[in-house]
Amino acid sequence: MRLSLLSMSIGAFAIGTTEFIVMGILPVIADSEGVSLATAGLLVSAYALGVVIGAPLLTVTTTRIPRKALLIVLMVAFATANLVTALAPDFTTLLLSRLVAGLPHGAFFGAAAVVGANLVPYERRARAIAVIMSGLTVSTIAGVPLGAVVVNHVDWRWVFVGVAVLALVCALAVAMTVPNMNGRVPTTKPWDEIKALGNRRVILTLVNGAVGFGAMFACYTYLSPILSEVTGFDSLGIAATLAVFGIGMTVGNLVGGTIADQRPLTGLYWAFGLAALILTFMYATVAHPVMAVSAVFALALCVSTISPILQRLLLDGAHDAPSLASALHHSAFNLANANGAWVGGLVLSAGFGPTSPLLAGVGLALAGLAIAAVLDRAHRLPSNTVPTGQRSPRESVEDDRTDGDLTSA
Repeated sequence: MRLSLLSMSIGAFAIGTTEFIVMGILPVIADSEGVSLATAGLLVSAYALGVVIGAPLLTVTTTRIPRKALLIVLMVAFATANLVTALAPDFTTLLLSRLVAGLPHGAFFGAAAVVGANLVPYERRARAIAVIMSGLTVSTIAGVPLGAVVVNHVDWRWVFVGVAVLALVCALAVAMTVPNMNGRVPTTKPWDEIKALGNRRVILTLVNGAVGFGAMFACYTYLSPILSEVTGFDSLGIAATLAVFGIGMTVGNLVGGTIADQRPLTGLYWAFGLAALILTFMYATVAHPVMAVSAVFALALCVSTISPILQRLLLDGAHDAPSLASALHHSAFNLANANGAWVGGLVLSAGFGPTSPLLAGVGLALAGLAIAAVLDRAHRLPSNTVPTGQRSPRESVEDDRTDGDLTSA
């Protein structure tokens, strides 16, 4: 089944590359299209908006489609949208193509998470999802830096041609390696998926991601100017540090998969608590290059454990209708992107200095910690039934508690 997981991770790599590369080549696109940097920045917002809209819309309207077929269709649509980006004759078309490219994002990850979780034993499903998601984190190490290098030698549009090719490779690989999930992943009715959002655990988990994960984006959005103005790094030093960030995210994602399968709620406490401490440390020491790079790695490793944990909790909370909840996981993280960048921008606009977004990140991490405590409390209360032969999330939490890993809320 590992080939099946790796096939889906190719799609995750393509999605991660197209999502993050624009942030690194905005000046190039702005010059090419004859628009301001701020206007070019709308391309990032358009993609995020596409994710937020597409995740619930496509998931609810495709509940009757077999998951394997859906994965292939979504990757073909994603490839087409990126080809339109590469061929866009004007900025308006370019902007619309980015919106459309974002639509399959959450639905793909939602379907891939459900398929991956059902390809392995119950106790290993978070690790299976982490393998799929590793494609997204690896893109921050390889895909984004490679794209940045490419635009120095050829037209930036070729980056999106490359993404489209990767998406088609993913579609072909899924067709060849992912088994038909008939009987393993039952199709659900749209209303069943929507009802899953009424579960308090699902709602709290989504809110936790949308708020707490913003701590990372409060830092990452303004990391390059911080490294330039405060640490004193040149463009090469900044690029290397961003690669270190990507390495930390990749390692943290895999570690998070193991934590999610064993003690998910305990993991949330540690992740948000350590994130607050690391950001505080970074705020105090970012002027020192070694300290700055170390803190960047530690933050990326720590915060990236949160994604597989929240994905596991969503699968537990949504029970037999997990697709929409899993897709909204990625909508929540795109809201965290906007949330973190917005809060960091507020403190900068208030005149608190170039490192002030790091303290904004501390506040968001502590908010995530507080929501995690509420989520822990929700897991202590009676839950709906779970599929036969599977442990309920409450039983998992109780297993944690027998080892003395959770404190009373």
